[in-house]
Amino acid sequence: MALEIKDTAPAFALKDDGGQTVRLSQFKGKRVVLYFYPAAMTPGCTKQACDFTENLALFNAHDMVVIGISPDKPEKLAKFRERDGLDIILLSDPDKEVLTKYGAFGEKKLYGKTVVGVIRSTFIVGPTGKIELALTNVKATGHVAKLIRDLELA
Repeated sequence: MALEIKDTAPAFALKDDGGQTVRLSQFKGKRVVLYFYPAAMTPGCTKQACDFTENLALFNAHDMVVIGISPDKPEKLAKFRERDGLDIILLSDPDKEVLTKYGAFGEKKLYGKTVVGVIRSTFIVGPTGKIELALTNVKATGHVAKLIRDLELA
């Protein structure tokens, strides 16, 4: 079941690309852009991560943190960060527990077939831990620009 606006964002503790544990609770008082993507180093996911990195100063200027979560292991995320010069927080959810809690893992359509996998989604978690915006089935290309417009950041 997907989360909706005003729902409490599910807590999590996941490893980052350096093996350190990151908790959602660390960012209480800030707005968090929490986005879920299928796989590091694939074309769409790379475009999306690079777009977030290129606009990180704008998000930071609005006291926002950007966190990307995928099922990739921390070692692959480290290669992704290095290869593409990413500055956003990258977290590993290999068991897909957090993905599932946020409704970002399940059945989806892919090339006309129903498959089970990561549903590209973005959530804005407000300073009090409530969902302020919930977007599912987003496109990798153009998503960050649309998010910036929708949030009126620029």
